[in-house]
Amino acid sequence: MTGTVSPHPVIVVGSGPTGLLLAGDLAAAGVPVTLVERRPRKISNLSRAFGVHARTLEQLDARDLADELIATGSTITGLRLFRRLSLDLGTLPSRFPFLLITPQYEVERLLERRARELGVEFRYESEVVGLRQDADGADLDVRGADGKVVTHRAAYVVGTDGHRSAVREALGLPFPGTSVIKSLILADVRLAERPDSVLTVNGAGNAFAMIASFGDGWYRVMGWNRDHEVPDDAPLDLDEVKEIARRALGTDFGMHDARWLSRFHSDERQVPRYRVGRVLLAGDAAHIHSPAGGQGMNTGLQDAANLGWKLAAVVQGRASDDFLDTYEAERHPVGKAVLRSSGGLVRLARAHQPAVRAVRALVSAVANIARPVRTKALAQISGIGYRYPAPRGAHRLVGTRIPDAVLESGRLYEALRGGRFVLIAPRALPEPYGNRAGREDLPAVERWAGESRTTVLVRPDGYVAWAAEDADTAAIEKGLTFRFA
Repeated sequence: MTGTVSPHPVIVVGSGPTGLLLAGDLAAAGVPVTLVERRPRKISNLSRAFGVHARTLEQLDARDLADELIATGSTITGLRLFRRLSLDLGTLPSRFPFLLITPQYEVERLLERRARELGVEFRYESEVVGLRQDADGADLDVRGADGKVVTHRAAYVVGTDGHRSAVREALGLPFPGTSVIKSLILADVRLAERPDSVLTVNGAGNAFAMIASFGDGWYRVMGWNRDHEVPDDAPLDLDEVKEIARRALGTDFGMHDARWLSRFHSDERQVPRYRVGRVLLAGDAAHIHSPAGGQGMNTGLQDAANLGWKLAAVVQGRASDDFLDTYEAERHPVGKAVLRSSGGLVRLARAHQPAVRAVRALVSAVANIARPVRTKALAQISGIGYRYPAPRGAHRLVGTRIPDAVLESGRLYEALRGGRFVLIAPRALPEPYGNRAGREDLPAVERWAGESRTTVLVRPDGYVAWAAEDADTAAIEKGLTFRFA
């Protein structure tokens, strides 16, 4: 083992979507960051995720990446569950009222490019083999491709290294939960017959299958067969994939030329704590969900969007170390809610007992009739419906995600691209605070394009930190204290 080096104040472990977004945000805020990845430098085209929801697209819009990502895939505005329950994504109050179907590697490609352009230092073929921390920082033991172990010293370490997280294991944290599906199959194939929809989903009897188009001639197939649940390492061939598709969809669409076949099981797990001292967890290192609703990658990206600006503020001395506790307070309940909703969907989808099938039919019927039920389901699946805790007596907007808004200068999410708080004030209000020359620590000031009398302080992640009606400059000065509270 060689001596200790201190390359940067923050080390992010894991270069999946969550780690790439977080590292990029830190670098954009002026925080030097090292990203450690066990694998060689390569963006795999075999990743599992392929759906990007509205809230994630909003976060990417705030980083000027959404429109470019949308160009890589196809969009759908309707979801059908259990053949009875229909959800109209076109009604979402968002600039992105749809589900984007694009492979995870396209998300990673854009996020990696951004991180590199912002100066993130990448260390590939580097495996975490030890972790210790004290009151001032953390020591991370990393084994490189040459077999040598180097200890890296950082003020903070963030584990975004997936469900087998070495960082989480080094902390000794449990990862409680259960397997909800014992045997799932995945395949990337070509089809002789093109499905009618970008996303084809159905279940029949004891089989379920889903086919999603990547838009380049390849299709992702996922499915299960309750009559053939086997270990992950059991052999899998294209004939089995085709059989599941025929049972669930009525046809295999002439599948051929599989470039990837994989078998896995789906767990529901969540770590009890997202922060232990100087070490934090995000994405699949903190929570894993069933694939129902396609919320896994999206939830991790939103973890990163929540944590990045907070960690930057602490490292740069604009907020106290205790401010990082708000990351766990806000994101742990969201992770728990996603486990509950995705797990509920998959259990209903796999129902074979008459009583559970009856519940499924009732849920579908009620949801199709009752608009509030559909609205809540859409808000959860798309990610736009989650809100964070607000202090007692706070304005009703505090803690809510704010949709894109028209400002005098353009759109709100364009204004958020600076990575700063944005104060949106009524047009008639004088300059909210005095001379701002050289004060990058103060929020950017924008004006409503309309006649709104509400003053809103928007966090860098697009949630409301403070709001007031008919506020004067004194009230705004007081409101600014809520940035790092």
